[in-house]
Amino acid sequence: MSATEQDVEVRLYTDGACSGNPGPGGWAFILEHLATGQRKEVSGGEPETTNNRMELMAVIEGLGALKRPTAVCLVSDSQYVGKGLTEWMPNWKRNNWKRGPAGARKPVKNVDLWQQLDELIARHTLTYEWVAGHAGHEENERCDELAVAAYQQYL
Repeated sequence: MSATEQDVEVRLYTDGACSGNPGPGGWAFILEHLATGQRKEVSGGEPETTNNRMELMAVIEGLGALKRPTAVCLVSDSQYVGKGLTEWMPNWKRNNWKRGPAGARKPVKNVDLWQQLDELIARHTLTYEWVAGHAGHEENERCDELAVAAYQQYL
């Protein structure tokens, strides 16, 4: 899953947002090709969802936009996405997509999206970088702006 900084070809900035949780939600990503500086911004939304689902959708849509296996640095303010990718997912997979102690395991929340994400990250070499949300990080702020605009159509 890990790429070194010098291997990274693309930075993927993502964010999800919700008005109410659940409620109307939006997701957004910015793909930045480091060698050329080319950038692509994409967003979308759903009328009834949760913030965590939108955080995951932003990553899924961003990785899905890549046309070939790529070394990606994922930049997100979502602890849920970060811990899911780096800590939780290996155990979930080992436990047939269940979480919790043996004998009391429950299905992983948003398992449909985590499984999609698992398929996508298998194609790419991924590193994860956490940034604080709403702290002035230019691309994170832009993704938040796009995600909010995407859900506002449902209000």
